[in-house]
Amino acid sequence: MKFEKGYIYHIYNQGNNREKIFLNKENYLFFLKKIKTYITSYSDILAWCLMPNHFHLMVLVHEVSLPVSRLGVSLRHTESESHRTLNESIGIMLMGYTKAFNKQYNRTGKLFREATKAECINCPNGITPSFYKTVYGTKINSQLQGYPQVCFKYIHDNPVNAGLVKKAEDWEFSSSQDYLGIRKGTLLNKKVAKQYIEMDNLLI
Repeated sequence: MKFEKGYIYHIYNQGNNREKIFLNKENYLFFLKKIKTYITSYSDILAWCLMPNHFHLMVLVHEVSLPVSRLGVSLRHTESESHRTLNESIGIMLMGYTKAFNKQYNRTGKLFREATKAECINCPNGITPSFYKTVYGTKINSQLQGYPQVCFKYIHDNPVNAGLVKKAEDWEFSSSQDYLGIRKGTLLNKKVAKQYIEMDNLLI
């Protein structure tokens, strides 16, 4: 994954062999704590959704590398430098979650697919709209004009499209409830999100 300051990214990954990565509410909440610890120092979270076998994050990146001392975590024995990149932090987050998950459920091996994806939503590389199929479902080319709005809705609509709920706000494990005032979560930066998303006209 390649990140640049000042751009919005859609980050996602799926369970290895499409296996479930969240089995109960405690798993979801533990993963959200990991996101707060390992990602929010680098970026503002604009949207998120945790599904039984995959996750989506929409983030505005402010830093691609930070001193470990600013992250509030210990320096790993494999880190020779006192800086950690956002890429590395995401990898550590997923490895840490996998280790805890494997211990809890007495399993071994990889939990996530090897390559976490990060698509730049607003990079100025031209506009080539198209739809295409992936293992995560139908996706829209990230160069589509207005894609931040489309991606925002796509992330929140995941549980509805998967048949888990009838309305996006009925799914507990996404930022939909925070935007609709049902819950007062602390993971999002709604003020920043409103600079990129038309909230008044958004149906989620």
